[in-house]
Amino acid sequence: MQSETVGGVGQAEGVRTDRLGLLLGQFDQARETARVRLTGLGDAEYLWEPVQDCWSVRRRGEAVTPRAFGPGEWVLDQGAPDIPAGEYAEVARQAAGGMSVEKIAEDWSVSVERVEEVLAHTGVPEPDAAPVTTIAWRLSHLHFHFAGQWEWTFGERRREPRTLVDFTPSAALELERFWAVIDRWRDSVGALTDRQLDTVGLSRYPNSNDADHPFVAVLASANIEFIHHMAEIALLRDLWRARLTAGGQPIGGGRPPGAA
Repeated sequence: MQSETVGGVGQAEGVRTDRLGLLLGQFDQARETARVRLTGLGDAEYLWEPVQDCWSVRRRGEAVTPRAFGPGEWVLDQGAPDIPAGEYAEVARQAAGGMSVEKIAEDWSVSVERVEEVLAHTGVPEPDAAPVTTIAWRLSHLHFHFAGQWEWTFGERRREPRTLVDFTPSAALELERFWAVIDRWRDSVGALTDRQLDTVGLSRYPNSNDADHPFVAVLASANIEFIHHMAEIALLRDLWRARLTAGGQPIGGGRPPGAA
């Protein structure tokens, strides 16, 4: 493979090999794959609950979780605050860095006792019992996350992320709004300079540690967030297509949206 240097940026037959170029290339590939995989998504599939006690997008007053949020009639399910097993090491780093137990508890929106329990834990923590979610939940979660990430990196840095997205039971409307947010994010990221990539605190997303890291690390995490949720959505689409037996009965106890 031939390579060349253009403006100090490594190239290989037109492929960028600088930090931003690699992250943009990864995001672009994931974005285009997701667009194809989401073609034909209808409302029934969007809201399909494959098991009992799914998290989803629901009318205000019908949410099944204690912290469901959203600015309009429809809200996004969200559970009680906790420290997930995958973040135990981060809590230990916070304590080792001199952060008080009280401050850590405030940072995670949990009790002091919960932080002390995490810090006292030894060995590998048990995996979290994560809820099963609908496609509506996954898309809406990504939607408000990227809307908030843009606001607190490129925008006015003042609006609460959970108020930025008017959640909807319409798959077509959600996809239209979602891709507009994703495309805006891509355009803004594409204009970043090396200095901005290295800037600690370029993103000040609330209730996160973004402000403690150079933006290139935040950007890499955003890519991971997009990719892993889109992979989950793709699997849910596969399950939806395979959900019926030859006799037309649902497999595995899944229930359609609105079922009691």
